[in-house]
Amino acid sequence: MVPQRKRRPDMARTKTTKTRRVVFSVQADPESIVYLAGSFNNWDPLAKEMTDKKHTGIFSAAVMLQPGTHEYKFVINGTWCVDPTNSDWTQNSLGTLNSVLVVDP
Repeated sequence: MVPQRKRRPDMARTKTTKTRRVVFSVQADPESIVYLAGSFNNWDPLAKEMTDKKHTGIFSAAVMLQPGTHEYKFVINGTWCVDPTNSDWTQNSLGTLNSVLVVDP
């Protein structure tokens, strides 16, 4: 995975609730199997599959998130990876890093 630029996942506020639609994306080999896992889905490595609709190696997934701090990782071909385009990381209880996203109210 090669980071293209430092940025956070894209967020958009929904009109009817305080949740926000957050689009996560990561670059990987187009033949990869990519999932999104985080504090918002109980770290289930198979809960949210990411798709590469254009077969360019850019995988994405949208998630509705409540305001607050969320930790996440990408699971690429079974390997847990921090978001290479988000430099906000924190150490987890296993001694590795998680990517961090703060969703504003």
